[in-house]
Amino acid sequence: MSEATVALRGGGKAEIKVIEERCKGCGFCIEFCPMRVLDYSPRINARGAHPPYAKNPEACTACGLCEQFCPDLAIYIVKKKGV
Repeated sequence: MSEATVALRGGGKAEIKVIEERCKGCGFCIEFCPMRVLDYSPRINARGAHPPYAKNPEACTACGLCEQFCPDLAIYIVKKKGV
């Protein structure tokens, strides 16, 4: 699993987590990210796909669109409270 910690506006933090072996490489999370945070990883998983990674984590607003569009539940956001 890959992950990236991002600082959110308002002082909070979040983590973008990718379960790489679940990813089939459809690219929905990359295409629909309004802040262009994600890109295809150079790594290849067991399914022969290039899973996403946080190319621009500082731009992430933790909107959650990536996890909403993922048909395989391979990406999700964990917001950390009080950090």
